[in-house]
Amino acid sequence: MKSKSNQIGKTSADTKKSGAKKGEGLVIVITGNGKGKTTAAFGQALRAIGQGYKVLIIQFMKGRKYGEYKAAQKYLPNLTIRLSGLDSFVMRDNPAPADIELAQKGLKEAQKAIISGKYNMVILDEINVALDFKLIDLKEVVELIKNKPAGLDLILTGRYAAPQIKKLADTVSEVKEIKHHYRSGIKDRAGIEY
Repeated sequence: MKSKSNQIGKTSADTKKSGAKKGEGLVIVITGNGKGKTTAAFGQALRAIGQGYKVLIIQFMKGRKYGEYKAAQKYLPNLTIRLSGLDSFVMRDNPAPADIELAQKGLKEAQKAIISGKYNMVILDEINVALDFKLIDLKEVVELIKNKPAGLDLILTGRYAAPQIKKLADTVSEVKEIKHHYRSGIKDRAGIEY
């Protein structure tokens, strides 16, 4: 059995183009218009931490210290969360310069973290939205996926996953909205949305 450090040190060029082999890291995309994409990614992080893995989550377009951020700081030393956004709504067709700068900074941090060998799993939360809003460049994210160490699990969340991202993934899950409490006037609340 290979050690985690040996698995982390390999590049994706060491794997077949058909996807990850047994014991090698996966690329997972969680997309769709329903609620629960970030929640699913955090569940995956919790599962990985339970196996002794080190996990990094970079939250694009988010600047608020949500409940998961607070819990990680207090209870989960193997989970690191970095915020890469403002605590405000991003305008799709007219993002603030700070929104673009923070998203690009988050992508640079992700690139460094992925090749560092420090983490077994990296989650890029809401990166699909950052791509759709053109805060970051799709080509850079495609290269990041293609060149990730073979042993690293990489999870990308958010609506609007690009076809190129889906094609590179080993697993793509779509969270579909059937019904949402917002539509009946129930506002966001602690422990559910943040």
